[in-house]
Amino acid sequence: MSVLSVIVAGLAAWAFGAVWYSVFAKPWVAASGVATDDTGKPANQKDPLPYILSIISAILVAGMMRHTFNLSGIDTLGKGLISGLGIGAFLAAPWLLTCYAFAGRPRQLMLIDAGYATFGSAVIGAVLMLL
Repeated sequence: MSVLSVIVAGLAAWAFGAVWYSVFAKPWVAASGVATDDTGKPANQKDPLPYILSIISAILVAGMMRHTFNLSGIDTLGKGLISGLGIGAFLAAPWLLTCYAFAGRPRQLMLIDAGYATFGSAVIGAVLMLL
């Protein structure tokens, strides 16, 4: 696994997130309470910062997963997919759920964002093993 695999895996998770949040756009906007424009879309939709931060974050997650996979001997597509799913479901999502619960955020927002953390991590795990 090379640095290139980390970058590609991060970009794959980011692209998955674009699809994920396109599918859940309306319920996410409603649940998040984000400011919207006249069309009902997020007011900051044209601000590049969230997109840049999300790409960097996905690459950082992919880098740490690569490191963990190397130390753990994870070396097949199946192991990468399941390990990524586990990292998302049992490490990333619980932190989100804890923070959202104390902040009184809606359950639907918790499910959408934790779902992305879970399945996005599975995408990273699979892509790391493919490259």
